[in-house]
Amino acid sequence: MSLPPGFLDELRTRLSISDVVGRKVMWDSRKSNPGKGDMWAPCPFHQEKSASFHVDDRKGFYYCFGCHAKGDAISFVRETENVGFMEAVEILAGEAGMTMPARDPQAQEKADARTELADVMEQAVQHFRLNLNTAAATQAREYLTRRGLDGDACQRWDIGFAPDRGGVLAALTAKGIPQQMVIDAGLAAASERGGAPYDRFRGRIIFPIRNARGRPIALGGRAMDPDAKAKYYNSPETLLFDKSRTLYNIQNARTAAGKGQPLVVAEGYMDVIALSESGFGAAVAPLGTAVTEHHLAMLWRIADEPVIALDGDTAGLRAAMRTIDVALPLLTAGKSLRFAIMPAGLDPDDVLKQQGKGAMQAIFDAAIPMVQLLWQRETEGRSFDSPERRAALDKALRDRTAVITDPGLRGHYDQALKELKWQLFKTRKPQARSGQRNVAFKRGQEDWHRDLAPSASNRSSALGSGTARDDHLREAVIFATLIATPAAIEPFVAQIEQMDCTDPDHAALRALILRADPADDMAATIDAAGLSATVDRLSAQNMVRLSSGLRKPGDLAFAAACLAEAFAKLSTARTLPQELREAQEDLDAGDEGLTWRLRQATTARDRAAIIASGSAGEMIVADNGAELDSDELSAARALWDALAIANPDKDPK
Repeated sequence: MSLPPGFLDELRTRLSISDVVGRKVMWDSRKSNPGKGDMWAPCPFHQEKSASFHVDDRKGFYYCFGCHAKGDAISFVRETENVGFMEAVEILAGEAGMTMPARDPQAQEKADARTELADVMEQAVQHFRLNLNTAAATQAREYLTRRGLDGDACQRWDIGFAPDRGGVLAALTAKGIPQQMVIDAGLAAASERGGAPYDRFRGRIIFPIRNARGRPIALGGRAMDPDAKAKYYNSPETLLFDKSRTLYNIQNARTAAGKGQPLVVAEGYMDVIALSESGFGAAVAPLGTAVTEHHLAMLWRIADEPVIALDGDTAGLRAAMRTIDVALPLLTAGKSLRFAIMPAGLDPDDVLKQQGKGAMQAIFDAAIPMVQLLWQRETEGRSFDSPERRAALDKALRDRTAVITDPGLRGHYDQALKELKWQLFKTRKPQARSGQRNVAFKRGQEDWHRDLAPSASNRSSALGSGTARDDHLREAVIFATLIATPAAIEPFVAQIEQMDCTDPDHAALRALILRADPADDMAATIDAAGLSATVDRLSAQNMVRLSSGLRKPGDLAFAAACLAEAFAKLSTARTLPQELREAQEDLDAGDEGLTWRLRQATTARDRAAIIASGSAGEMIVADNGAELDSDELSAARALWDALAIANPDKDPK
C-alpha cells in the first residue's frame, strides 16, 4: 500500500517521539531536558543500567550510544512491537487521531482475509482446549502430567487435544464457517482422491502457535500413537503462517527478555514450556525448520546475544553448525550468539527434571561464544601433524570468516582463531644440550625486551612510537580533522566507535562527534557541550596543527587522507606489541612458521640499516609500499637478534 504525499510528515508532526518512546522507557531526570526535547533513558533494546539512549524531540530521532539502535517513531514501534511498517503506521495514526488512507482493493482484501482466518484459528484453539477435558483425551492428559504440566499450566499455554474422530472441521462448519476457510486456515485438507476434506490434526495434543501480537496463526500437534509417521506435526504454510519467520512463544519471550531474562532458543514446544514454567520465560523455538536469517533478525531485536540451547546429541550439534553458517554473514558488532550444549542424551526438559533449575542456569552461564564452536567444528577429531594439514585448516578458517561483512568484527574473529591455533600447535620446547645455550637464549630475551623500551631518540619523536602520549596525539589529530571537516566522518564511523580513547576528554569528544549532525554548526555544538576548552588545548599542539585537517578546513579529500593515515598509525602502534608477543609464542612453539618470521625479520633489519644514521621518526618505504617508522624497525631488529640467539644453527639470511 502506498501512502499519499505528506501523510507521514503530518503523522510525525502530530506525535512527539518522546511520547511514543516514553511508553517503553523510564526517563533519566538528571540527564534529560524536557524543555529542549532532549531526553535520555536506559535503552529498551539491550540490557543496561546507564542512560545511553537519547531521544531528540526536535529532530524526531532516537539513538543508543550502547547498541547503536537508531530511527524515528515508526521504526521504534516496528522494533518494540515486532510489526511491519504499515502496521506501525496504523498504530501511530490511531494515537494521533488520523484516518488511514483507503487501501487499494487487493491489499484490503488480503488484510481482511488474514483477519477472518485469525478469527477461525481462535475458534479452533478454543475447540481443542475443550476437547482436552473429554474422556477421549485421557491418554493425552496422562502424558502431559508425566511431563510436569498440570491443568493450570495447560490453560496458560492453551494446550488442547484433537480426537481421532469428530474433529475441528465438523465443529467449525456447524457454526456456519465456510469449509474452504477452514482449509485455508490449515486446519483441514482437501482429499487428493476427490473425496471429502479431512482434519489435518487427529489423535494429537495441540499446541497453539501465536505471532508476536498474540494472535493464533498455526497449530503444532504431538502424536499419541507411537507408530505415527510424524511425532510432531505443524500447520502448513498459509496466509497467516510462515514458519521461517515465526518463533514459538515469541510474544511472551519478548516481555520476559525486557525484564532481564536471557533469551533462549530451544528445539521444540515442550522444551520452551518446561523452561518457561521453571522461570526461564524468554524461551522460544523454531517450528519445523532450522534457525533462519529471519529468525535471527527477530532474536537480535530482542537481545544482543541469544543463547542457542541444543540437545547434547549428534542432531543437536548438527543444528548448531547449521545455525553458525546462517549467522556468520549477518554478524555485526555487539550482535552474536552463544551456545549452551546440554549433557549427552538430554534436552532442556530432561535437565530441568533430573538436575533442577540451578543446573540449567549453570549451563546457560557457561554458554560458549560462536567462535569456539566454529573452531570445534573445524578441528575436532582431526590430526594436524603436517604442514599441508595445517595449511588446509588455515584455508578452512579463512573461508569461514570471509563471509563476515563487518571488517572490524572479521578481524577479531581471525585473531581469536589465530590464538586458538597457537594453543593447538604449541609444543614443549626441547631442552638445550648445553647450559651455555640456555643462558644465551635467556640473555637474548632480556635484550629483546630491553630494546622494546622507547629510547631517548624515539621519545623525542612526536608520532614515532607506541607510547600513550603518542596515541593521545594521534587521537587528537583524528578529532581535530573531524571538527574542521565534519562531513568526513561517514567512512570512519565504525573505527571511531571502536577506538579506545586515552582520556575522558577524548571520550567525550568522540561521543559528541558520533551523535552530532555534520550539517550543524560544530563550534556551537562543542560550546553547548562544554568542550570548548578541550578543543582549544587539542588544537594548540603543533603536531596536531601540522598533521590534521586543520590545515585545510572543509576539504573532504584532504580530511579523508588525514584520517586514514592517523587511524593506520594508531592501529599499527596498538597492535605492534601483540605482534611481538605472537612472535615470542612462535619462538616457544618452535613451529614451521619460524622460518618465515626469520626471513621477515631479516628483511626488516636490512631496512633498518638503510636509515641507521637517520633521525628518530624518519620514515622509509618498504618494497611493498608500506611505511616503517623507527619504532617498528627497532622492534624488528630486536626480534631478529632474539631469533638468531634462539636458533644458532640456522642462518637467518
